[in-house]
Amino acid sequence: MTTFVGRSSELDVIATALTENRLVTLTGGGGVGKSRLALRVAEQVRGAYADGVWWADLSTLNDDRLFTATVCDAVGLLDHNPRAPIEGLCEWLTGRQVLLVLDCCERVLSSCLHLVSELLAAAPQLTVLATSREPLATHGEHCIEVSPLSTEDGGEAMRLFRERCATAAPGVSVDSPADAEVISGICNRLEGIPLAVELACARLGQNSLVEIAERLSSRLDTLIDETVWPMRHRALRTAIGWSHELCAPLERLVWARLSVFHGPVEQADAQSVCAGGPLGTHEIPRILERLADQSVLQRDGTRYRMLDTLREYGAMWLDELGETHALTQLHAAHFATVIASAEAGWLSDRQVAWYARISESHADVRAALDHLIVEDPDAAIEMAGRTGLFWPCCGHLHESRDYLERALALDTPDGPPRTRALWALGITLTLQGDHQSALRVGEECAAAAQQDQDRTPQSALFAAHTLGLTHLMAGRPQAAYEVSDHALVTCASSPPAGAPQLCCMVIRVFAQSALGRLDEAYEGATALRSLSHQYGEHWARSYAFHQLAFIDLRRGRPQAAERHARAMLTSKHHLNDNLGIALALDLLTGANAAQGNGIRAACTSGTGLTYWRMLGHPNRGTPELSEIREQWEQQAREAAGANAYDKAFRNAVNDDAEQGLALALQVPPTS
Repeated sequence: MTTFVGRSSELDVIATALTENRLVTLTGGGGVGKSRLALRVAEQVRGAYADGVWWADLSTLNDDRLFTATVCDAVGLLDHNPRAPIEGLCEWLTGRQVLLVLDCCERVLSSCLHLVSELLAAAPQLTVLATSREPLATHGEHCIEVSPLSTEDGGEAMRLFRERCATAAPGVSVDSPADAEVISGICNRLEGIPLAVELACARLGQNSLVEIAERLSSRLDTLIDETVWPMRHRALRTAIGWSHELCAPLERLVWARLSVFHGPVEQADAQSVCAGGPLGTHEIPRILERLADQSVLQRDGTRYRMLDTLREYGAMWLDELGETHALTQLHAAHFATVIASAEAGWLSDRQVAWYARISESHADVRAALDHLIVEDPDAAIEMAGRTGLFWPCCGHLHESRDYLERALALDTPDGPPRTRALWALGITLTLQGDHQSALRVGEECAAAAQQDQDRTPQSALFAAHTLGLTHLMAGRPQAAYEVSDHALVTCASSPPAGAPQLCCMVIRVFAQSALGRLDEAYEGATALRSLSHQYGEHWARSYAFHQLAFIDLRRGRPQAAERHARAMLTSKHHLNDNLGIALALDLLTGANAAQGNGIRAACTSGTGLTYWRMLGHPNRGTPELSEIREQWEQQAREAAGANAYDKAFRNAVNDDAEQGLALALQVPPTS
């Protein structure tokens, strides 16, 4: 968000090291600028990596359990496969020329060591750039110690100080020889540590240069226990301690309470979690802005981000206040409420916004579930089940399975929350291709729904959806039709009570078309589209468009199929649903091929293949698509010519997936 100062020699050294070593680790203490330096290096060298530079932020992790899944998310691998994530990651990176940046490895050091060793062995063209407070200590690692900025007169630390002062206090002049002497003393006192310098600069609006220099030589050296902040961090702890000392009491309280968050913080989230005691909800927006002005927080659009080092300091003070457990509980309860609100708002024109909200809060939703699984099993099973509308759709299958299996292993009573968790696990397993396990869980869900029938008909619809999806994906459309139709006939309401009714309608339409009952399927898809449109939701509507496009192709209406496929693609893009994007690209390929647009068909087919590879999906959708996909390819190849088709296809496969998607979303001009 601000300018990058100095480091030209370090940039050159790191860039050269990356050409000579497959694992380069930037080491150094907190606040020294490892992440900033790694980001700048990645920007400079990305042209040397044909398949891109990928950034994995590990700062949100508290343990090793979800480390590999986090790296998979970072590189765009949404593995629809029951295999271990590390296997999918090795396969995904094999043959790709990639720079993978692992930031904040010290949080999961042993897992980083194991994963990097596996990946470097499996993917010969992979290069890894890591940042860590200590080396990974694996074979072939090339470590570069990131030093503080130079503090001599006119050096990088002074330049950083002046640039940040111009931002923090643009009306204050710091250009006189006397000012230069004071700035030099401050930078030396702070040992050139960038974070310490920036925190000091943030105070220039309230303090003069001389006052800043005097404060930094004061009693604040003794504010922090040496066992928590080692001697080598003395300059940084002094700057942070001084910044903390100068905060108003309520600002310090917000700083401490914000430390329970694991990702960027929305103002509303901060108000819900941090208010209480002497701190009123209405005061928090002003305090967030004050903390951002003082560089304790960084503005990130409408959200606020806190650097790890400052979060650690806040967490230490939260512990001193005796509030850690209470705030962690408030944090978990708040995000459980967010998930509940998202589920309640699914069948509405807020659906897309809720998908984005849950995606942006992913690290905090995980942290909330981790806490509830230990502290409140009943709340954990309820929250875990509610993720089923969001995590599987957005590709978080390994995390979904992990949390749901842990929640279902808890000693919780039978009832709708447990039934819903079984549903969520069943669809997760199906999307991973583990149909046998999915069928077992689906049958358990159906038995649980039978017990719930006096309390809610929703449970029966949830059970029918997971069983129907499993049957459909396993090539049993008749069974899928029977289970979904029975649930809709016996349990559906008008208007629909929630998501599971529309989910069952989707299964029934897909089953009808797979059985060749195209007229019924088209009628059902049209009705589903109309119902969905009334509520403004996109998930079910996108699958209605899928079936309309599919049947239009089967009936020889390629122009209508193209419109419907493009509508599906747009909705799935809004939802960030990569499985739906892959399916829509296949349909668009068919529509282009049927209209004789062989080159466009080759492009959408190549981009679609890239998405299927991301997904690692074993069947590329439902079984009946395989044969017709081959027919579309043959049509397109004949229309374009084999050589031209192959060239366009290869270019699309090798291009960036998002760029290919953007091209596919463009409506071609009419001839």
